[in-house]
Amino acid sequence: MKDIKDLLKLLDLEKIEVNLFRGESSSVGSSRVFGGQVLAQSLNAAIRTTPADRFVHSLHAYFILPGSLDLPIIFQVDRIRDGGSFTTRRVKAIQNGEAIFLMAASFQLDQEGFDHKIKMPNVSPPDVLVSWEDMAKQYGDMLPKNILKFLNIERPIEFRPVELINPALGGKSSPFRHVWMKAKGKMPDDRVMHQSVLAYSSDYNLLTTALLPHGRDASFQNVQLASLDHAMWFHRPFRMDDWLLYAIDSPSSSNARGFTRGNIFTRDGELVASVVQEGLIRPRKAK
Repeated sequence: MKDIKDLLKLLDLEKIEVNLFRGESSSVGSSRVFGGQVLAQSLNAAIRTTPADRFVHSLHAYFILPGSLDLPIIFQVDRIRDGGSFTTRRVKAIQNGEAIFLMAASFQLDQEGFDHKIKMPNVSPPDVLVSWEDMAKQYGDMLPKNILKFLNIERPIEFRPVELINPALGGKSSPFRHVWMKAKGKMPDDRVMHQSVLAYSSDYNLLTTALLPHGRDASFQNVQLASLDHAMWFHRPFRMDDWLLYAIDSPSSSNARGFTRGNIFTRDGELVASVVQEGLIRPRKAK
């Protein structure tokens, strides 16, 4: 996917029956479906069954089986409840008759209430940083081939990391990461689409933050990585075609699982969303 138009097309599911939708997949360099894709498509399926005046405020999801890139994904929506202020939906993503993903999402009317937020971290602005694509051009000769291939993949989202970590050095670092991100291209003035694209983007950079304290022992070739669950809260409106800061940390890794969390801010410091994810980071056995 070269730009945001490609991603919006991918998220535009085909309706095949009441509460039933079908979607296709696009590779991001892995042999299986990207978790952010099935997350965003499931959210889009839920949105299609929700009153237009309600917006998602939270979602909780489990990745059950790896998805196949070669098969369509069926999204089955269960309309749990339509209340006075809140609407609840449950979505099951299916391939080959088996659930590969489950999500519950809650939608709410815009309402008045108390308002406070934490401060955005003081980091370098995106204007002075380089993107993943620029990193590949500038440092390609110094990077391992698998890392270079990852950076060169065409994506609908541009990422500009604040901390430049050279994976070739294999050093250990604190489990903190800050990444600016923005859609490639102009997006429509549709709040729910910005929420869906942020859900897609939120699966990037999370689990790998749990690898930072372990250096070379936790390099890509030495561990098995897989998202297990994903929760997300939407606090305030935002635009994905303007820069957002993803501030991520990993408080713990244990029992072959890494626990990560992130806060997402606009350039002017508004906290717009929060994310928590746990994933498998199982050391590979030596052959």
